[in-house]
Amino acid sequence: MYFHYQRSYRGPVQAVILDWAGTTVDFGSLAPTMAFVQLFAEQGVALDVAEARGPMGLEKREHIRQLCQLPTIADRWRERHGAEPAQSDVDRLYEALLPLQMAAIRDCAQLIPGCREMVTALRARGIRIGANTGYSRAMLEPLLQAAAEQGYAPDSTVCATEVPRGRPYPDMSFKNLLELGADTVHACVKVDDTVPGIEEGLNAGLWTVGVAISGNEIGLPLAGWEALPVPEQRRRRERAYRRLLTGGAHYVIDSIVDLPRCLDAIEARLARGERP
Repeated sequence: MYFHYQRSYRGPVQAVILDWAGTTVDFGSLAPTMAFVQLFAEQGVALDVAEARGPMGLEKREHIRQLCQLPTIADRWRERHGAEPAQSDVDRLYEALLPLQMAAIRDCAQLIPGCREMVTALRARGIRIGANTGYSRAMLEPLLQAAAEQGYAPDSTVCATEVPRGRPYPDMSFKNLLELGADTVHACVKVDDTVPGIEEGLNAGLWTVGVAISGNEIGLPLAGWEALPVPEQRRRRERAYRRLLTGGAHYVIDSIVDLPRCLDAIEARLARGERP
C-alpha cells in the first residue's frame, strides 16, 4: 500500500509582488489611460476612457493590439485611414506611445496614500518587496526615480518587455521571485488592480490580492472618488470587488494600506498547511 505525502509550507509570507499604476502609485491608474486616449486622438480616432481601460494590465504593445482588434475601434480606424489597423500600425503606435506614456507617468507619479508606510511595515516583518508592470523599462524609469524620491524603492522590479511573455502569463512574477530569493511560491503574494495581473499571480502559484478603489476598476483620482455620493461609492466599490473576485483574487482590498490584514489571514492559512 502506498501513501501520498503532500509537502506543505507553514511559515510566514516571504515576498510580496506589487503592481505599479493603481496599486502603489497613480491613484485611479490614470497615466496609462491618458496616454492611450491621446495616442489614438493623434491618429484621428476617438477612444473613450472605458475602451482604453479594457486591456489594462497587459504589456503596452499587446494593449494596443487588443484595442485595434475591437470592432468599434477598427471601424473608426477604417473610416479615418481607409483600412483596418495592421500589424505595422500597431508597431508605429507603440513607438508613438513612448513619449506620451512617459509624460503621463511623470504627471501621475504620486504614491498611493499610505503606500510608503505599508512597505516599511512589511519590511519590518522580513517580507521582501518586488514590483512588476506592463510598462517597458524606458517608460518605468521616470516612475522609479519619482517613487524613490518619495521613499518607495522595491527590491526587484520587472517589466513586461524583459520576459518572454507578459500578463496573464507568470513570467514576470517568476523573475521577481528569483531576484528576491524566495524559497517557495506558496509563501508569496501578488497584488494588482487588474484581472490580467491577478491571473499572472494565479498562474505563478501565488496568493493574489486585488486592489479595488485606487485602481483600474474604478479609475478615478482620489479627489474624484471622495466627491462621489456615498451610495455611488458603494455601488462602484461592489462592482470592482465582484470583478476582481470573479477574476480569481483570493482577497480584495480598497487600497494598498489594507494589505497587512490580508497577509495576516494568508499566514494563518499557511500555518494550517493551506496553499493558494
